[in-house]
Amino acid sequence: MKKIKDNLIEPKEADFIKAFYWENSSLFILDQRKLPLKEIYYKANTLKKVRYSIKEMLVRGAPAIGIVTAIGVYIGLKEAQSKLTFPLAKKNLLSLFVRIEKSLSSARPTAVNLFWALKRMKGVFQGFINKIPEGNLGQRAFEELLKSLQKEALSIWEEDILANFKMGEYGSNLLPEGGILTHCNTGALATGGYGTALGVIRRAYEKGKKIFIWVDETRPFLQGARLTAWELSKLKIPYKIITDNSAGYLMKKGKVRAIIVGADRIASNGDTANKIGTYSLSVLAKEHGIPFYIAAPSSTFDLTLASGEGIPVEVRNEKEVLTCKRKLIAPAGAQAMNLAFDVTPAENITAIITEKGIIVPPFSQNILNVLKNG
Repeated sequence: MKKIKDNLIEPKEADFIKAFYWENSSLFILDQRKLPLKEIYYKANTLKKVRYSIKEMLVRGAPAIGIVTAIGVYIGLKEAQSKLTFPLAKKNLLSLFVRIEKSLSSARPTAVNLFWALKRMKGVFQGFINKIPEGNLGQRAFEELLKSLQKEALSIWEEDILANFKMGEYGSNLLPEGGILTHCNTGALATGGYGTALGVIRRAYEKGKKIFIWVDETRPFLQGARLTAWELSKLKIPYKIITDNSAGYLMKKGKVRAIIVGADRIASNGDTANKIGTYSLSVLAKEHGIPFYIAAPSSTFDLTLASGEGIPVEVRNEKEVLTCKRKLIAPAGAQAMNLAFDVTPAENITAIITEKGIIVPPFSQNILNVLKNG
């Protein structure tokens, strides 16, 4: 597999839309619920506000959730600092970290990047306090701990941007010219600043490929119509929004040359959890002989799971289905099932594009090979 040198795809500030930014120890999050009509940043300067921004989908997309979670760990400890008495017993600090961890981990259960980010932050935390004698964590040591955690969180962010660029470089060579269909939002808004599946599309367009994007509206939260279309408009990439149930007919008519989507969790056999509706697209793609690609960073793989059967599928509030822009669109008293994700079986996937390389079937073997050696 051909390697991509980091210096060939050096990220630049002008290259990405800011889904969030960091300033004066506060995280400012672009409230995606208000896009595309308003661009408003929410100041998430407390643990409660960070958790709210994740749970209520001000920020969404697995990589972005991971980054915000990592920063949330730092914010939670920083917020608690003024209430602590020093010197601080290690057991009390551990208890505080566990409370922060539990608060963030319960916000969104399907996106594995959230738990991956928590694990990385916990590793830095644990490594630091293991060097501190029992009951002897002073104010200065706590400040050093905060610096270490902030550095790790920002490193996760930087790594994600670089991973996006690498995925774009690898995946752009796979995409044919013509109609490309995508589902949900996988661009700068869902990541550290460039995009996974939309990053691949973007890189292909930058290389001069003549592509046209079919944007699934993505009911019920309309991430396609509101967010992907917004990003494509800013990038000046040609597109049209379609209703989700138009996709099959477009495939039959030869209007779709390839499908590319993101992922929220990938099992060790290649089964992939993504936004609800992805499974249906994969079945239609298989029926019509259309390549079906997943683009996701290595942090999205959950190698503890043998298959997608073990992936938890989030069920969200039924109001998201029964209303649109807070207006009721169903009979009063109607009930709804609001599954946020589904799981696409590995046999329906043509290839998985990662920052470490392109993974092709058999996934059970090649996932480990690429993630280890890429």
